[in-house]
Amino acid sequence: MKFEVSKSPYGENDEIGRLNEITAESRRAVLSRVDASRVYDLSVDYFMGMPSWDFVGDPPYQIWMTHTPSGTVIDNPMNVDEAVNRYVSYSGDAISMYTHCGTHIDTLNHFGYNGLIWNHFKESEHLGTRHWKVCGADKFPPIIARGVMLDIAGLKGVDVLAPSYGIGADDIRAACKRQNVALQKGDVVLLRTGRMRLWPDHDKYLIDEPGLNLEGAMYLAEEGGCIAIGGDNVALEQLPSADPDSYLPVHCYLFAVVGVVIMEVIMLEELARDRISEFGFFGAPLRLRGATGSPMRTFAIPFGT
Repeated sequence: MKFEVSKSPYGENDEIGRLNEITAESRRAVLSRVDASRVYDLSVDYFMGMPSWDFVGDPPYQIWMTHTPSGTVIDNPMNVDEAVNRYVSYSGDAISMYTHCGTHIDTLNHFGYNGLIWNHFKESEHLGTRHWKVCGADKFPPIIARGVMLDIAGLKGVDVLAPSYGIGADDIRAACKRQNVALQKGDVVLLRTGRMRLWPDHDKYLIDEPGLNLEGAMYLAEEGGCIAIGGDNVALEQLPSADPDSYLPVHCYLFAVVGVVIMEVIMLEELARDRISEFGFFGAPLRLRGATGSPMRTFAIPFGT
């Protein structure tokens, strides 16, 4: 199935798609319902050797010290007395990684069709030497919305979905029925495949992952009216792709056709354990100008009774 890039219904300058549905009123409605006595951290920590999208040469997470207490005594970068260096004990570090590493969000310039991205922004006009001039992570607002976690692995009675299982519309409807939850326009929908049970084993977590298929993505976007979709796997979608026209059909469709953003490597095990299906979702990316993705700290606060 082939698609074309859509013009945004939010205007010719829109760069955030359905995140425009987040308003003062929608935030107020969510905040009025949460019970702050419980907070679920949905993010993974970053560490050397963590699984990441490294199949096509993207760099893994790296961290290294730039200053150490003893090294500062030797190097004396501040040009002060040795006694001062020993007293201050300076440590510093730096990191390097692919912007789609760990718990993260994808922006609308990440994938498109035929050189176009969301809202008909053109590569030839909007992509500079280093980054896109439009639709970057710097444009995203903090996401405060109703969250819904659909436990697809639980629906199937397994800890982890079978390799390359595709989550379709029937699975989503059945999970909603089982969990007694209804999708609403403006939701952030999180899909549990159980793949986090395999984290952080590189090959078991990454290879032939189950995930959302194109039919399921279309259902969530068009029938469910969601603004963002997240998963506990690295690609959100079913891999390898079942679509001969695209190796990441869900990404392309969600970004370029309907303006729905994707979040990946979301930790959903505690929500599933406690059978929390509906909650306030909170998260914000780093404001990396023009970036196709960004690390994101995500958390859920259940609604009060």
